[in-house]
Amino acid sequence: MKSTSFNRLLSIMDELREKCPWDREQTFDSLRPQTIEETYELCDAILKKDYSDICKELGDVLLHVVFYAKMGEEEQHFTIDDIITKLCEKLIFRHPHVFSETEVNGAAEVIQNWEQLKLKEKDGNKTVLSGVPASLPSLIKAYRIQDKARAVGFDWEVREQVWDKVEEELAELKVELAGGTPEDIEAEFGDLFFSIVNAARLYGINPDTALERTNTKFISRFNYLEQQTIRQGRSLRSMTLEEMNQIWEQAKSRLTGNNILN
Repeated sequence: MKSTSFNRLLSIMDELREKCPWDREQTFDSLRPQTIEETYELCDAILKKDYSDICKELGDVLLHVVFYAKMGEEEQHFTIDDIITKLCEKLIFRHPHVFSETEVNGAAEVIQNWEQLKLKEKDGNKTVLSGVPASLPSLIKAYRIQDKARAVGFDWEVREQVWDKVEEELAELKVELAGGTPEDIEAEFGDLFFSIVNAARLYGINPDTALERTNTKFISRFNYLEQQTIRQGRSLRSMTLEEMNQIWEQAKSRLTGNNILN
């Protein structure tokens, strides 16, 4: 059944590429922005735990994989079989504890081995951090940089030690805020953000997910604030901060649980 469904998808892609004017015009460059958008839509569905939407968005991402494979075949760079073969070889090579005699003690050791094996691959990363895409959003990039450094042993011995670093960076930022240049203030903000991302990682929290949950919460509460002022025939611009805070507190008490996403 799986093979039949996948072959059907490949056949549909062949036909679209041949007969649809829009599909015919697409290139690697033209499809790239849409691939990014589809990936973010999948991320949104995952955050919402909307499994029906996750299924749909995974299909959209798979479509892009098949689309790139088709274009790669047309230009004689690679085929879908090449993609799958390379993936299978990579998975087997990076899981010697599954496919050979290597023994590991837990997931942490698996990750350490993973990073070391990547450096040994013929077409793999040449340095520990070279596998971090330059175009990643800064928050996600900071997390991945720190996670990769941890995988080779560059990390705090005790996670509580990170709070000294956070306090140190906050103190340095306050000094610059008191009289530093905009460039120095920006640099210290960056250092503080980086240390907070590090703290989140050490406590098993993905900072991007955590921040997005707060973004969603703020949007929901602010929308409530705006809706209430409209019902009162007023404008936010005409209200005092104290008046807005009163409605904001109502939002905090009323928008709880799943309602926060509405």
